[in-house]
Amino acid sequence: MTSGELSRGTYSTYVTTLLNATVVATEEKLGLDTVILDLRELVDSFDALVVTSGRNDRQVRAIAQEIERLVDMALDVKPIHVEGLVAAEWVALDYGDVIVHVFDETAREYYDLEHLWSAAPALRPQPAR
Repeated sequence: MTSGELSRGTYSTYVTTLLNATVVATEEKLGLDTVILDLRELVDSFDALVVTSGRNDRQVRAIAQEIERLVDMALDVKPIHVEGLVAAEWVALDYGDVIVHVFDETAREYYDLEHLWSAAPALRPQPAR
């Protein structure tokens, strides 16, 4: 995914930067099937949901920590709340306008957030690797 793909939408600069940092982090830690769901037309509480997954708890934790690190570097922002980092089956990072979910493959299939939010436009970034 290039930053141009996100900036073509009407996301704020903050959200675009946060989404780009998140995608770069997932690519660096080899996250699987990352998708950005645009929820601006469906809910008022946040703009986007990012869903990605890792193969095991170590990779899920590494992806979540890399997202935190790169978002902090890009925006000097920490998540409002982080849930699930210890067990690392499903880690949720709440950045207010963007919520990031990092699943292990089994939990992602079980909870199927993409199906739950199937009315939302989806962007599937192409890995640079």
